[in-house]
Amino acid sequence: MVTREDIARTAIWAEELTEDELERASRGLVERPFAKGAYVCHRGDRLDHWTGVVTGLVKISAISRDGKAMTFAGATDGGWFGEGSVLKDEPRRYDLVALRDSRLAMMSRPTFMWLYENSRGFNRYLVRALNERMGQFIATIEYDRILAPRARVARNLSWFFNKVLYPKAGPSIEITQEELALLAGVSRQVVNRSLQELEEEGLLKVEHARITPLDIPALVAYDA
Repeated sequence: MVTREDIARTAIWAEELTEDELERASRGLVERPFAKGAYVCHRGDRLDHWTGVVTGLVKISAISRDGKAMTFAGATDGGWFGEGSVLKDEPRRYDLVALRDSRLAMMSRPTFMWLYENSRGFNRYLVRALNERMGQFIATIEYDRILAPRARVARNLSWFFNKVLYPKAGPSIEITQEELALLAGVSRQVVNRSLQELEEEGLLKVEHARITPLDIPALVAYDA
C-alpha cells in the first residue's frame, strides 16, 4: 500500500525539500480513487487541493460558450496540476475527468501555501512547472486553431514525455487509441490513421495499448 509519506517522497517537487518540509507536505496529502469517466471537478467548482496523479490518466479540458470542446492537457503518473487555481484561490476554469481508473493525490491548500511561503526548493519547482505549462498551453491554442488532426495527435502524445511535468515518463506510454482521441479532440478512427502515418514516418512505434516515441522533438514540432 502506498502511504502519503511515499507519495510525498517520490514526488518530483520533493527533490529540493528539506526533511521538515517533506514531513509537512506528507501531513497535508490524501489519496482518492476515481473511476473511469468520473469527474474530479467541474468547471466553476472549488477544488481546494493541488492535485497529482499517482496512477491513471486525467484530462484537463473546457467547453466554450459556443459549445466547442478544448483539451488543455492530459496528466498521467507523476504529474501535478492546478497550482494556478490554488495560488489564486479561485474556482477551476476547466473540467477534470478521469479517462481511466485513477488514483489521485490531493494536497490541501493550507499545506501548499505553507510550502509556497516557506520553501525555496518548492518555489523553484513551481517556477519550472509554470513555465513548462505556459508553453504547453500556448502550443495548445496554436494547434487547436491551425493544425491538422495528425499534428494534434502527435503533439498531444509528445506531452507525456516532458520530464518537467511528467517525471515518471518512460521510453513508452501505455495509452489506448480511445484515450488519445479524447485528449486530441478527434475520433478514434482519426487517431488510428494518424498513428499509422506517424509510424510510417519513423516517429513512433505502435503496439497494443502502448506507444513508443522514436523522435520526441519531431513530435513536439509536428505540423504536417
